[in-house]
Amino acid sequence: MIRLARVGAPKQPYYRIVVIEKDRARNGRSIEVVGTYNPRTNPATVNLKHDRIAYWRSVGATLSPIMQKLVAKNPAVPETPAPVVTDPTPSPAVSDPAAA
Repeated sequence: MIRLARVGAPKQPYYRIVVIEKDRARNGRSIEVVGTYNPRTNPATVNLKHDRIAYWRSVGATLSPIMQKLVAKNPAVPETPAPVVTDPTPSPAVSDPAAA
């Protein structure tokens, strides 16, 4: 199951998004941390490892109701490769000190 685990101080909630066995305690030992959620920022900050969430869902992990909402509001952004910039000017010739 993929769900939230609270790790913040009292009255300062901060959550890890974890893959954990369904019958474990809320903050029990998790299998993997796949993101974070900070509701105290404006707007709330959500960092997700979409590739890992997709993997765990493919092997049978389910999302908690809160996680379903967070994933729906933060869809995976496809990574676009950085454009390759070529310099049209030739580089200056480098003298070879061994040839001299």
